[in-house]
Amino acid sequence: MAVQPEARSPGAAMWKRARWFLNAGPSDYMLAMSVASASLPVIGKHLEPLGAATAMGVWGSRHLPDFFGTAAKGWLSPGNAELKRSDRDSTHTVTAAALRGIVNPQDLDIDWPAPQRVPPLWNMREHRRSVYRTSVRYGPRPSQLLDVWRPKELPTQPAPVLIFVPGGAWVHGSRILQGYALMSHLAQQGWVCLSIDYRVAPHHRWPAHITDVKTAIAWARANVDKFGGDRNFVAIAGTSAGGHLSALAGLTVNDPEMQDELPEDSDTSVDAVVGIYGRYCWEDRSTVERQRFVDFLERVVVKRKLDKHPEIFRKASPIAQVHSDAPPFLVIHGSADTVIPVWQARAFVERLREVSRSPVSYLELPGAGHGFDMTDGARTGSMATAISLFLNHIHRHRSLIGAKEVI
Repeated sequence: MAVQPEARSPGAAMWKRARWFLNAGPSDYMLAMSVASASLPVIGKHLEPLGAATAMGVWGSRHLPDFFGTAAKGWLSPGNAELKRSDRDSTHTVTAAALRGIVNPQDLDIDWPAPQRVPPLWNMREHRRSVYRTSVRYGPRPSQLLDVWRPKELPTQPAPVLIFVPGGAWVHGSRILQGYALMSHLAQQGWVCLSIDYRVAPHHRWPAHITDVKTAIAWARANVDKFGGDRNFVAIAGTSAGGHLSALAGLTVNDPEMQDELPEDSDTSVDAVVGIYGRYCWEDRSTVERQRFVDFLERVVVKRKLDKHPEIFRKASPIAQVHSDAPPFLVIHGSADTVIPVWQARAFVERLREVSRSPVSYLELPGAGHGFDMTDGARTGSMATAISLFLNHIHRHRSLIGAKEVI
């Protein structure tokens, strides 16, 4: 009898393990130990943060040198203070220009929020006044929880819905602290916002992340009316890794490979996507930064090699999933982002504009870095306003947008 191709002899398995031990580094051993310890009865769940901390350390070792190098160069460069001031002063002008041609001109004739000197995180308590319900289950798993943000008094008509996906390098997926300024602003305008937790690496490898996001979308489509939301209009937004997950969810509607834990009739479509300093390609290795990122994915998130499983990385790349029926997109990125260089957002937007028949808006904030919505009070208010203008426009014209035609 012929041996099946997928059959693996005990000797081959032992050699594979031996080769791993020979090539592994200290961080690989720590990751393996933390994942193994998390499976222990009783105490295992309390040890999961060790794996997340180790994974975040692996990520930081690849990005922090560039981050601090760029920051030091900025501090020491002559005239840098004037340049930063000029960048901040141009925020409103740049934001309005990015929306012009998509949002109605009269909607842009507004008093934009005044810059704040304090980081948005300092306003956390004020923002959380818009939280209506916490730790609502959107799925059967312990980590599948969301917070509901909405005004106390909703209008008689169902409110439009935004799902917010937090960032964290695919190793941290907590709704705590992220997206507060945006969701508070939208709740004040009558929206219902759902901020979600999701499974993360290294304890849950890809595609558990996107499966949870799609589970949340399906839950909203079926249940958000219980909180005053409109099941017929669900948008999604996210920052960093959450921006990647939001874009991917919007471009892979009802894809069975990414929602195999859901019933076949589940609706995971979204009506609009907002990607905020997101990562849109998992395949490119053309630069040192890109090589470091793919190595991180291989070791921590996907736990497979790109060369051996290119289909997994391509399927997870929003830029490779763009199609003509993509939903409306608003992409926001800072020109001074040292974690995810701005050219990657530009390439994604260019691809969207080439292929999609829906509106595509791109807002590039001069001088803004990664995580600006939590640290930079001069730009966060304008960003939240821009997103609300874009989403309200899409909501008002959803009958036209639903036909995937730009009128």
